[in-house]
Parts: sequence; C-alpha cells; structure tokens
Amino acid sequence: MYGKKTEISVGIFMILGMACLVYLSVNLGAVEFFGSDAYTIDATFESIEGLEPGASIEIAGVPVGKVKQISLEDNSALVKMEIKRGTKISDDTIASIRTKGMIGDKFVKLSPGGSEDLLKDKDSLMDTESAISLEELISKYIFEK
Repeated sequence: MYGKKTEISVGIFMILGMACLVYLSVNLGAVEFFGSDAYTIDATFESIEGLEPGASIEIAGVPVGKVKQISLEDNSALVKMEIKRGTKISDDTIASIRTKGMIGDKFVKLSPGGSEDLLKDKDSLMDTESAISLEELISKYIFEK
C-alpha cells in the first residue's frame, strides 16, 4: 500500500528529529565535549544561604561564569567558581552573595579591586561578603521592638 518513498521520508524525519533532540540536549545541558574553556577559583563564605550550583557569577552585571560546586569546609561554605577564560580577576577582588531582585535567585557578585596581580587557575579569593538572611533581619526587627 505504501511505497518506498514513504518509508524513506519517515526514516529521514526520524533521523532529523533525533538530531534535533541531541542538539537541544547538548546546548541546554551545557555539556562540554572538548574540555572547558574556563578556569576555577574558590572563595570561602560564612553563609551562602540559598546559593545553588549553577548560579551565575557576575562582574558589573555581566555574567562571567557559574558556581561549579559548594562544599562545607571548617564550618564555612567553600564555593568553587568556573570563570570564563579571558576574564581577569585581581587578587583583591571582593566576592559577595547577592539576590536578583527582592526574592530572586542568588548569585555571586565580584567587585574588582585595584591590584595588578591576577588570580590563576585554582587560586582563592580572600575577601568575601556572606549572604544577607532576610528571615534574620525580619526577626531582629520584630523581636527587638
């Protein structure tokens, strides 16, 4: 009833559909096949309340990387950050946890310093500002009155 043209058309359609799925999976999943085009730095915070792996890292509002991993070290949060190659970060840069909008996602804001010395792969930022807890601020305001 159906000819070879129909079978070939369906086969080509299926192959194109699978190719589109693979393309979307790789691009949306941020999979890197040929190594990373980034370097890693880390910073230690007293509190990172609400920060998640994959969160944005920004300088002057421009995304320059993402949070790669968060772990607990000596009762502090160690945040490993993946920074795009070519982004120059001085050793006196201040890393702070901020919120996008009033109740938006948390991200790491980098405020560059004036030092000429730049961080290299696997270096650490020394100056950090922890996340501000909205719940703590509200409870202080309510219970101190």
